[in-house]
Amino acid sequence: MFLSKKVAVLTAILSTAIVFPATAQLPVPLEDQVVEEVVEEIKTVEKRWVLAKGTRAENYILERLQERGITDKYALAVVLGNIKQESRFYSNICEGGALVNYHNCYSGGYGLIQWTTASRYHGLGRHARANGMDPSTLEAQVEYLFAEYQWQRIEHRMRTPGQPVSYYMNSAYSWLGWGIHGNRTYYANQYLNALTQVEVVVEDTSK
Repeated sequence: MFLSKKVAVLTAILSTAIVFPATAQLPVPLEDQVVEEVVEEIKTVEKRWVLAKGTRAENYILERLQERGITDKYALAVVLGNIKQESRFYSNICEGGALVNYHNCYSGGYGLIQWTTASRYHGLGRHARANGMDPSTLEAQVEYLFAEYQWQRIEHRMRTPGQPVSYYMNSAYSWLGWGIHGNRTYYANQYLNALTQVEVVVEDTSK
């Protein structure tokens, strides 16, 4: 009698239990779940100056200048005009026109802005080595250009908008200390006419 009641109770329990199909997946414990955080990219539209017919070197330097907060068209044109007068944007040019490696320029200026004095010329080499770069390249020289004291002391003036060409040209003289003016203003005016403004999407990676 007792045995038959026990069997009857067990049968009732089994008949009310939830039965999972053989192919069903059991719930994954919370601690085993992988939670993926979706970070929404914040994008903004900014206006940038470009040279539609510019060389890679011209547009690379133009972009880097704007990344540093120099956005005035006149300031940008003056910097580009001065570099063109110094080197025609050849990073491997030795004074006189020879296109050679950094270590093979034995006299005069070298590179984008014709680094001439021993301290500035050797400074380029040291800065490039410290950063694992080739001092003959455009990228290495732009990094050094921005790191030099001569540039840093006038950069805030280049970032000041709304000034005439003469204001930025005087700042460029303090930066480069040229002996003759040459075609600097002429080239600056050429760039003024060639610069065009476009809208670009800039991703905010600070989040």
